[in-house]
Amino acid sequence: MENKHNIEQHRPSHFEEDEIDLIALAKTLWNGRKSIIKTTIIFACIGLFMALSSPAQYTSSIVVKPILSESKSSLGGSLGGLAAMAGITLPGSTSSSELHPTLYPQIVESYGFQKALMQTPLNITGVDESMTYEDYFLNHREPSIIQTVKKYTLGLPSLLISSLKTKETHSSSLALGLTEMSEDDLTLRRQLTEQISIDINEKGGYVSLSATLPEAIASTQMVLQAQNLLQDAIIAHKAKKAKEDLIFIEERFTEKKAEFGKAQQKLALYRDANRNVNTAIALTEVQRLESEYQLAFSVYSELAKQVETQKIQVKEDTPVFAVLKEAVVPLEKSGASKSMTLIIWTFLGGIIGLTGVFVNIFMVDMKTKWNEK
Repeated sequence: MENKHNIEQHRPSHFEEDEIDLIALAKTLWNGRKSIIKTTIIFACIGLFMALSSPAQYTSSIVVKPILSESKSSLGGSLGGLAAMAGITLPGSTSSSELHPTLYPQIVESYGFQKALMQTPLNITGVDESMTYEDYFLNHREPSIIQTVKKYTLGLPSLLISSLKTKETHSSSLALGLTEMSEDDLTLRRQLTEQISIDINEKGGYVSLSATLPEAIASTQMVLQAQNLLQDAIIAHKAKKAKEDLIFIEERFTEKKAEFGKAQQKLALYRDANRNVNTAIALTEVQRLESEYQLAFSVYSELAKQVETQKIQVKEDTPVFAVLKEAVVPLEKSGASKSMTLIIWTFLGGIIGLTGVFVNIFMVDMKTKWNEK
């Protein structure tokens, strides 16, 4: 009973403390209302400026599934065994020429790929004739206010450093005969890195390509060109491997054809010279020459077949890309809407204003305690 009585005695004091804390919190917020409102208005103005000055963006995407051929030993079988006996290692019997999809982003980020992408013809609203991506962004597209401010504030150090590096390396690169990336190429490459994205879904086995540009039609043209360039790069890689294999087999075929001719000639000459000789040594030599002849003929005939097979393979060995989701001209803008941008910045201003009030009170309290001590 005494414990219960003690609890009942202490309960009102806790309620009073909580009530005092809430009143103190409300009073603190009320006293700092001007600072909170001022900060919120400032951030709302920033959000309004960002919403009005940010250019519209449109995103077009395409999803393809690369159909990889099964790993097979097209040069194996009897030819592989005969080639091994002759001391030849055929290239197609141990490795595959497929380029794994996880390497596709490396192609998209390469300078050659992006340089080719800069030459993509685009149809721009209000312009009769098409122009390349490079021409549009360097000579016709005016940068937004945000991009200009960002370039000459946050990007000013890198801009100065890159200009100095260009002056230092220009003469040396010309002397060595190397290809030098221009400042415009560097700017457009950075822009393309943000505008062109590739996503590899290893589990699903498909590849997603997307392009984000200020023009709806241009975004679709860019993503289609990126798909074509990627497919061409993959096909070129595989065709190069197949052509190298064909050259290798043709060289071995020429060698074995000469060896077969020599073995055939040796056997014929020995038979003519020892036509009436029936000694054991002569018969043994004939068997040895016949064995060499048969081995040379087997390798030669199999390589002849393989040369024709590989010629067909060069034409047929092309990767197939099944389009799962075709690219269409987007109707809606991508990214956050202007109203959402304004709401986010206003909310952020309110949070910062509240935080500022409590930080100010904390600092005043710390200063008072410091002075007392």
